[in-house]
Amino acid sequence: MQSKQSGSPGHGSVELLDVARLPARFESVEALEDFLSRPSQALIDDLAQVDGDIMILGVAGKMGPTLARLAKNAAPHKRVIGVARFSDAAVRQRLESWGIETIAADLLDRAAIEALPRVPNIIFAAGHKFGAKDNQALTWAMNTHVPALVADTFRTSRIVGFSTGNIYPLTPVGRQGASESTPPAPLGEYAQSCIGRERMFEYFSSKHGTPGRIFRLNYAIDMRYGVLFDIASKVHRGETVDVTMGHVNVIWQGDANAQVLRSLRHCTTPPTPVNCTGPETISVRWLVREFAARLGVPAQISGQEAATALLSDTTLAGKLFGYPLVPLGAMLDWVADWVKREQPVFNKPTKFEVRDGDF
Repeated sequence: MQSKQSGSPGHGSVELLDVARLPARFESVEALEDFLSRPSQALIDDLAQVDGDIMILGVAGKMGPTLARLAKNAAPHKRVIGVARFSDAAVRQRLESWGIETIAADLLDRAAIEALPRVPNIIFAAGHKFGAKDNQALTWAMNTHVPALVADTFRTSRIVGFSTGNIYPLTPVGRQGASESTPPAPLGEYAQSCIGRERMFEYFSSKHGTPGRIFRLNYAIDMRYGVLFDIASKVHRGETVDVTMGHVNVIWQGDANAQVLRSLRHCTTPPTPVNCTGPETISVRWLVREFAARLGVPAQISGQEAATALLSDTTLAGKLFGYPLVPLGAMLDWVADWVKREQPVFNKPTKFEVRDGDF
């Protein structure tokens, strides 16, 4: 029997994440998003110890909608507010159907930020990566200027800010990846601007005493995007996969979202980083072969694995949150099935193959 908990008024009961009964596949986007939004008991317990409502800035991105829905399902009596420009009205409608309040605002507008309600808990999920090299000024504005505005405005809140493992240097394969104490060595303006984001949260925390956490993520997996999707799609199309960037870490997006929200209970002053990814160092060559077998096509591989890769050590996250709940094998099966059936996608490649930081 699967566990239930009471949902918010008018939204029925909420099904808890049951890792002993994972689905074999996702028949639709709706089924996928429903599963991504199922809270674990650990998440429910952590949010119960965090006072106040939650506001997610940049809620309309890839992870934002299910992050907001997960927060509402885990803490149905809290207000969950999602802020974005909402250029796609359907995203706003979907959020509101899940009981999430929405506010349309351009976070580049100081007055719009200052007009937002003051809530005790802020998740900063805004940023710019895709096409960063084509609009470097916007990349810096979104990744550094906006965090400064937010950190100054919400000085009395807890702030958990998304960052990225791209701020680390490439590390030798066969060892633990970069830990939170590894000195940053950002390659390219995207990663440099993300260090700028971290520094803004640190600066305003030191100025105002704001508690927070820096959430360094790579790479989240959904059926519609992510490293596994990128590789499976190439394999499905019969394209050759270059394995020079020969190893990766990945984590199920639902696990990543849960860790973001649970970080509200583990804020520090000044904000300190926590790496978020899966514990396995995964061979890209092995992934190509696994997907080829599942999709029934030949594996096409080129290149030779480099001695280094973008890898993160998640010892701290394991201590704070435990291991991710959704295993790699399930993700492989789900992604292969989704790609084979040509289900909806985001068309936002991770560019995990990039070794020079040029996104």
